[in-house]
Amino acid sequence: MKKFFKQFKKINTEPLERSNIVWSWIGSFIGIMGIVLFHRNILGDSDLGLVIGSFGASAVLVYGAIHSPLAQPRNLVGGHILSALVGVVSYKLFFGNILLCSAFAVATSILIMQLTLTLHPPGGATALIAVLGSEHIHNLGFIYVLYPVSTGAFILLIIAIIINNISKNRKYPNKIKT
Repeated sequence: MKKFFKQFKKINTEPLERSNIVWSWIGSFIGIMGIVLFHRNILGDSDLGLVIGSFGASAVLVYGAIHSPLAQPRNLVGGHILSALVGVVSYKLFFGNILLCSAFAVATSILIMQLTLTLHPPGGATALIAVLGSEHIHNLGFIYVLYPVSTGAFILLIIAIIINNISKNRKYPNKIKT
């Protein structure tokens, strides 16, 4: 068990403390529940087909790895929005060739996020979902950027700012070092 804790400390940006684990769970639960309720009750998405999987990965970062540069607000929101735009444009340009479209969407979203300093790994999935998603996703076109992507990213962010600052041991977002 000591070996596990030693390895955990090497790879994790957060201290291994019970309160961190509990607040990560609470934050991710409320964050995803907030997205689900918003989509079902406000957007009328009864089958929740617009609750995209990349939000689960974002929840891991913004609630479980709050000190990671990839979890910061600029990265969370900017990464998702830019990647959604790239995904929609990719689908519109190459929809006849799903292989090219998929690879182009992910690779270009990474490039754009790197150039804009908004790298957020779930953004790659957001771009890919715009390409490989259901007909419902495709029919949204650029509205996909507004919802589900922007609304979901902002819901996660608002809840992260509240939950991650309740405990005296957690502060989010990180202060920018100048």
